[in-house]
Amino acid sequence: MDRTISLFSAEASGPGLGDLAGLLCCHGQITGFGRTAARLSVVVEEPWRAHVLAREFRCRGADAQVSKADCGRPQVRTSFRVDLLPLALRWLREGCAGPAEDDSGKAVPAGFRLSGAMLRMWALAGGRPGTQGYLLGVDPLAPGMHERLVEALTPLGVAAKLTGPKAEVPAVKVTGKRRLEALLELIGEPPPGAEAAWPGAEPQPHPEAATSTA
Repeated sequence: MDRTISLFSAEASGPGLGDLAGLLCCHGQITGFGRTAARLSVVVEEPWRAHVLAREFRCRGADAQVSKADCGRPQVRTSFRVDLLPLALRWLREGCAGPAEDDSGKAVPAGFRLSGAMLRMWALAGGRPGTQGYLLGVDPLAPGMHERLVEALTPLGVAAKLTGPKAEVPAVKVTGKRRLEALLELIGEPPPGAEAAWPGAEPQPHPEAATSTA
């Protein structure tokens, strides 16, 4: 493993609020309250993801509550906080205060650089093994972000591509032994309960697909 890659790993530096940008790479949402505060939230498929992410929020000094979203799935959400405002100002498009029904309102910031810690948050919220490779879910309401996120992975040694139109859900797909090893090096070991969703685990049916065929 190239030592320059390990410098970007999740363990390379202490946890910080900036790591939570990884949730915005997938389907996490940030909502601004004027220019005074912002709230970060993410709806996930499995309860373990919500509880693990709530701990990750708390490790970064941002208390978050686990609840049930309107769709019935687990949700992690902060209160409106002043210290999350810089994240909102970077990720929300100009003139957009937050997500609309058919538009997330997000855009990848200019000069965005993905880190291992951000990538770990991304995997915890929306990562899972696929039949060939590893899938990192992307926001279906922000298609303009998808190619930019693929590009952001390349400098980390994790070249990837987008899944095709026949995929269950849109995702960035990482394939190949060396790339998967680089990905695992970046995101670190899984927290308890997350082993089945980590690179190298056996693929499981996506909850959305299981629901649609039930």
